[in-house]
Amino acid sequence: MNTATMESMSPTPKDKKSSPRDEQTAAALEFVKIAKAKGLDLTGPNGLLKQFTKAVLETALEEEMTEHLGRSKHEKTSDGKAGNTRNGTKAKTVLSDAVGPVEINVPRDRKGTFEPVIVKKRQRRLSSVDEVVLSLYAKGLTTGEISAHFKDIYAAEVSKETISRITDKVVSEMQEWSNRPLDAVYAAVFIDAIHVKVRDGQVANRAFYVALGVDLDGNRDVLGLWASPGVEGAKYWLNVLTELKNRGIKDTFFVVCDGLKGLPDSVGVVWPEAIVQTCIIHLIRNTFRYSAKKDWAAIGRLLKPIYTAPSVAAAEAFRDELFAAYGSKYPAIKGLWENAWEEFIPFLSYDAEIRRVISSTNAIESLNARFRRSVRARGHFPAEQAALKCLYLTVRSLDPTGRGQVRWAVRWTPALNAFAITFADRWPEAKKN
Repeated sequence: MNTATMESMSPTPKDKKSSPRDEQTAAALEFVKIAKAKGLDLTGPNGLLKQFTKAVLETALEEEMTEHLGRSKHEKTSDGKAGNTRNGTKAKTVLSDAVGPVEINVPRDRKGTFEPVIVKKRQRRLSSVDEVVLSLYAKGLTTGEISAHFKDIYAAEVSKETISRITDKVVSEMQEWSNRPLDAVYAAVFIDAIHVKVRDGQVANRAFYVALGVDLDGNRDVLGLWASPGVEGAKYWLNVLTELKNRGIKDTFFVVCDGLKGLPDSVGVVWPEAIVQTCIIHLIRNTFRYSAKKDWAAIGRLLKPIYTAPSVAAAEAFRDELFAAYGSKYPAIKGLWENAWEEFIPFLSYDAEIRRVISSTNAIESLNARFRRSVRARGHFPAEQAALKCLYLTVRSLDPTGRGQVRWAVRWTPALNAFAITFADRWPEAKKN
């Protein structure tokens, strides 16, 4: 396909006010018309898209060579001397995620000083392929499955070792992300742990910690990922929270967790004014877990008045009714609520808008669900770094359109207005203006 053909494929600008989307649509329609006229498939081994990709790359390389030499093809130098000149082309096959392998002719110069940019020397994959590999890896495919995917879909060989090298590129990016500075004050920090199988001599469960923060504009952000040498514990959470403080978080109004024993003491050391709020959903879920299914409906009716009570005194009265009805039959339920009571009652002191956003760790539970989906296909990881890399790539691929962040901020707006009044003495001055 020559340059003239390419130009004929481009829509003629008739309206200077047309949007990029209109131009893209017009170009797409032109593609379809040309493919039909030439009797070509749009995609496939010899499809129009592959021919167009080849033409675009070769034209761009020729333009780069013209810029490198300072003159176009067949044009003589200003002083009439030969100087550096074109020296034919060299065939090369590159892999594109959109159209598969594409054979292109790369121009050469006599002195060998030409360094192409669009397709660099020794580059065999267009950069978008790396993004496809990282996306598939984040979605839970193993290196072997990704290799098979490229072979089946693109008829291209991409070895497991190559895929591992591609995913290893994110390690330095992950380290930079893990050390980035954070805001001084967060409305809430949600914390949890997910257990992943890692081979360390033998395959065993390892706790990987995650913290999700909501800033004073209602934006959510995964603050970090950490690997623990053992099971989840308040002692290691102290290390995590201290690191968050060292990265800039001076205060948070709430730390929402699943009721881990000893965690309030760890939070108190790092952020003395923060309120530790146990997840109400976890309490309710565990209450049903300790009871027979036939009693769930009746227990549910007794639970609702507790977590919707207007005051702590009212909640205690409703709790005692639950104990009177089922405390002897299910002593584990009584113990559950008594042990969690001090971390349960803080949110009863706040209005409905604040209660709604801090009553559960659903925000981080949904993130953990994505993590579990990513790690499930692998069974276990050969090392801690491999597990962290997978979890980070999952975070990296969250909310690609940004619409989730918008919905989240809208949901938090009423609560943040209430936060601004309730915690006015701790609200940063910059946010008051």
